[in-house]
Amino acid sequence: MFVGENPIHIKCEKEDIAPIVLMPGDPLRAKYIAENFLTEARLVTSVRNMYGFTGYYKGIRVTVMASGMGMPSMSIYAFELIHYFNVKKIIRIGTCGVVDESVKIPELILADNIYSESNFAYSFNDYKEHTVKPTQELNETIINISKELGMNIHVGTIVTADVFGPYVGMDRLLNRMPEDIHPLGEEMEGFALCHIANSMGIQASVIATAVDSKFSNVVLTPEERQTSLNDMITLALESIIK
Repeated sequence: MFVGENPIHIKCEKEDIAPIVLMPGDPLRAKYIAENFLTEARLVTSVRNMYGFTGYYKGIRVTVMASGMGMPSMSIYAFELIHYFNVKKIIRIGTCGVVDESVKIPELILADNIYSESNFAYSFNDYKEHTVKPTQELNETIINISKELGMNIHVGTIVTADVFGPYVGMDRLLNRMPEDIHPLGEEMEGFALCHIANSMGIQASVIATAVDSKFSNVVLTPEERQTSLNDMITLALESIIK
């Protein structure tokens, strides 16, 4: 593997990135978190308008780095954070579509297993399996913190797809999955993050807010959507500083 001396997509000093990182997909959500949850937050990187901020949460340095959409984009930023900036712990926070009727909008899902039919992992380092595991220790922390905060979260399998589910439908993918895979939700980045984290020896977890469902026509108001996202952000921040 050829790796250059300096990162290409995250441009800042090594000390500008904290060892613990929250990764939303949306750069503007990274900005929102920095402005509303962190103190002394400052923009440390903005190459291609992919914002990264570092500040303090309850006195502990935290970086919030946007990943962009999809596994290729996530893989770039996760790899650079780990390889060049020595990041030790990452929690992805994002949204997902519901593929199991037990999950209601806007409930939270914590992935304890991630399935993908993508060849991403094989392209990355010849990994041929189609499932990866988030870090159990970090997941246990998230579960414990959710109980302390009185939050109800679903824990189970999610699917990471190379397509945006609402545009193409997920039934074809779901119907050809192995019979022992029973996903709760689908999104587009988690598999890549956890495979890279496992390959490079750091901790990673994925928390997702359910925002659309094949079983429901519920449409969240802007206020409801923001409240649910705030719950997810709080849960991730409280967990990552432990």
